[in-house]
Amino acid sequence: MNITIRKELPEDYRSTEEVVKRAFANMEFSDQKEHELVARIRKSDVFLPELSLVAMNQDNKAIVGHILLSKIKIIFNHQMAESLALAPVSVLPDYQNQGIGRLLITEALHKAKELGYHSVIVLGHPEYYPKFGFKKASLWGIKAPFEVPEEALMALELCENALDHVSGIVEYPSVFLLES
Repeated sequence: MNITIRKELPEDYRSTEEVVKRAFANMEFSDQKEHELVARIRKSDVFLPELSLVAMNQDNKAIVGHILLSKIKIIFNHQMAESLALAPVSVLPDYQNQGIGRLLITEALHKAKELGYHSVIVLGHPEYYPKFGFKKASLWGIKAPFEVPEEALMALELCENALDHVSGIVEYPSVFLLES
């Protein structure tokens, strides 16, 4: 299979949201509203168009996957560190387990580092994300603003020692918490 990763374009938005919706349709821990989250993030000031990527199937020129990294903060007392949230990563059910998610994540992390970002936070499967270098965020004293299993909140340093002097609570923008 020949897959190409590229930046998402405004004319892709409808197709991308359909991919996200279908990717999460049968997921056990999903509220089936991830596509609404993507739409809200795009309309907010935390959206980074360069870090919204799609996977294209060269055979039929269709979008088969999507990933989005957006700006978040880590707050401790009166100190703040900028970071990125990896959420969500989506692949159409017929294309899952073929390495497309891995390609999307690898490219997004590479682009984020290229753009000068220092870290990424993900709330996800503790068996999956360590393959990309993610570790428990609690190793740096980073916590979620809500109750989650410790092993599910993970962080990745894009630059060596980027999180050495960072700890606190992840502050997700309001677009992550709103219902559409």
